[in-house]
Amino acid sequence: MIETPEVITSEEHLDNFLARPYPELVEMMRRLEGDIMILGVGGKMGPSLARLALNACQEAGVRKRIIGVSRFSDKTARKTLQQVGVETIVCDLSNVEEVETLPAVRNVVFMPGRKFGGVGSESLTWMINTIVPANVARRFRDSNIVAFSTGCVYALVPPDTSGSVETDPPGPVGEYSNACLARERIFQYYSELYNTRVLLFRLNYAIDLRYGVLLDIAQNVYTGTPVDISVSTVNVIWQGDANNRALLCLEHIASPPAILNVTGAERLSVEALANQFAEIFGVDAKFTGVESGKAYLSNASRSIGLFGPPRVSVREMVQLVAEWVKRGGRTLGKPTLFEVTNGQFLTEKK
Repeated sequence: MIETPEVITSEEHLDNFLARPYPELVEMMRRLEGDIMILGVGGKMGPSLARLALNACQEAGVRKRIIGVSRFSDKTARKTLQQVGVETIVCDLSNVEEVETLPAVRNVVFMPGRKFGGVGSESLTWMINTIVPANVARRFRDSNIVAFSTGCVYALVPPDTSGSVETDPPGPVGEYSNACLARERIFQYYSELYNTRVLLFRLNYAIDLRYGVLLDIAQNVYTGTPVDISVSTVNVIWQGDANNRALLCLEHIASPPAILNVTGAERLSVEALANQFAEIFGVDAKFTGVESGKAYLSNASRSIGLFGPPRVSVREMVQLVAEWVKRGGRTLGKPTLFEVTNGQFLTEKK
């Protein structure tokens, strides 16, 4: 049984907790054939996923190469992964010649993507979300692929519904969401062309203490900044839960690709979350905006049926995030913009 700590005291403590494998993942590693390559390992979730895979193999008593691929603009991230035993390869995934030099592996987790682009650089978002998947899908046509995607490929839905299910037709709003759907279509195309087994991992919203919807809300409440309730309802899932599910999905791939919504079971009121943080901080929450009557909500019944409910509860996440904010813990400075409903997930150039 993995217990959630009441307080996380440092980034090292946080990273170690995020990298703890669940028993079913350890068991899967005993069954899974081949090594694992994580593409885009330098992103928000990649380092903890790589460490999680490595720890699961060690606990299972099996030897697998866990290979992390990234441009590694942050040299410290590469060094940290190497120190714990993750192999690293520097590669620009937009460069087809570099991608072709990557070693063949049985299992691939695809994580690259671009959400927030400077105004006027939307073309870069499309390149990363389309050309990179095409390069990867061709190179790893004989591999098993779990490809990260997003619930933003669905249409916005009323907050009182149970959320979008995997069989619902896409309804992307804005350039980012359309680029994400294009990424999925590219994997679908190559899956059908080469009979590659793929799973499209539609995730929203992952929670770490350094980023995420709960941090966005908590920081506003703590600093007295009004919380925008234009989007009144959200789904969230602890990043450790999401990463365990991502690796477990290597046993649920298919051609044509399988699709899986990954998030928590609960529809959460933004106003109620803000008031919970306010109570912990001993302040009054302030609000702005008018409820739009629509939100990105995913129904995760299928993934919960496969893997069980998330281990870390909403109550525990709220408490951990609140304590992190009070302690002045480091954050990534990457707001989710969960309150956006027009598809314009863009930030101004600095």
